[in-house]
Amino acid sequence: MYYILKFIVMRLYAIIKIKLPVFCVSVLFLSMSAGIQAYAQASDMPEMPESFNEFKGTVVDKASGNPLPFTTILLMGTNISTVTNTEGEFSLKVSSLLKNGRISLRYMGYKNRVVSLSELLHEKTRIEMEAIAVELPEVSVISKDAKALVEAMMDKKGENYANDETQMTAFYRETIKKNKTYASLSEAVVDIYKQSYASYKTDVVKMYKARKRTDYSKVDTLVFKLMGGPFNSLYLDIMKNPSMIFTDEMIKNYEFSFDRSTRLDNRLIYVVDFIQSVNNNEPLYFGKLYIDAENLALKSAVFKLNIQDREASSRMFIIRKPLNARVYPIEANYRIDYIERDGKWYYGYSRIELGLRINWKRRLFNTTYYSTIEMAVTDWEKAGTEKPANRKDRLRPSVIVSDAASGFNDPDFWGEFNVIEPEKSIETAIKKIQKRLEKKE
Repeated sequence: MYYILKFIVMRLYAIIKIKLPVFCVSVLFLSMSAGIQAYAQASDMPEMPESFNEFKGTVVDKASGNPLPFTTILLMGTNISTVTNTEGEFSLKVSSLLKNGRISLRYMGYKNRVVSLSELLHEKTRIEMEAIAVELPEVSVISKDAKALVEAMMDKKGENYANDETQMTAFYRETIKKNKTYASLSEAVVDIYKQSYASYKTDVVKMYKARKRTDYSKVDTLVFKLMGGPFNSLYLDIMKNPSMIFTDEMIKNYEFSFDRSTRLDNRLIYVVDFIQSVNNNEPLYFGKLYIDAENLALKSAVFKLNIQDREASSRMFIIRKPLNARVYPIEANYRIDYIERDGKWYYGYSRIELGLRINWKRRLFNTTYYSTIEMAVTDWEKAGTEKPANRKDRLRPSVIVSDAASGFNDPDFWGEFNVIEPEKSIETAIKKIQKRLEKKE
């Protein structure tokens, strides 16, 4: 299990909330971990346009009207991009010099849409996308063996994925809910120095700007913290970090089969289902791989962790817990999407959904925590002669977003930076947490 445990993408951090004055508690938390600062020096900020326009829309299925979450939105002719939230909504900020541009919308199993920015002048413009009829697998030209196709996908990593370092700007968000109520919301804009996919070097992350709000009245005697910050999202890049699932050794632990093929960008996409072998009892994964039929590149992976063995799966997540509690996961869902540009594929978006249940000794009711971690690349370019951030400016893989990060009161906090449009539930939660905290001050 070492090759799985070493990735903090699967770790959570829980510590006992000590009954001390508020100031002392805050100091205790911050001294236990590296915190993300709430601001950055002006000299460290990337160059941004002097003026920009913001365009908003909602992407839906043409037939049913249902929202299409995680739709990729690309400003054509640039590397500026974003994704829709779970309600199909998006916001895209564009330099005023590009206000006459067009966006391309891409969603698995649907025809691409191209929309002029001038069509998005109305608030939350509705954009309909038309589904494509699914097809039977067309894999005879490659192999009738789904496992062989996955092995070929991994072997062609060097051909399909970026061989150069890239400089990326990304938006990161993590939320924590206790039962059905949001208790903590964290957001950040980060600079990522993405290493070549042929390199074993770890990606470098630098913070530009961050904000956080936590309502500790909602977390009772347990402080639930996520360790890893943006590194959680980067470790989910399974083509850069195949040891999460598909090393040569681990691939033997899975069974593969073909599902119905689909299309994206007018290209055939093979869909491969995978599940752990019946004679393997370790907590491994099951889900779907979406593989480009032309070049065998992984476009997307959507999968879950097998959590039937509560004790074993719990050890993969929990670093520290109260002595009077049993903690085990109730869900662990993952998603990774890649973007293709000029024949090469790049990390585009990832999402992690985790659920933990805490059974307390001598208590009638248990507690359930849900956390969502997502990050979307909003712009990028080849690194060229640029160097990664200095060591003192880099985030550490053990980072926890600092409780000191603030800024939810400022509607213009993000300025020209593109972000993932918050769902209505998140917007409501921000307002509620803010009001509760203001009453205490």
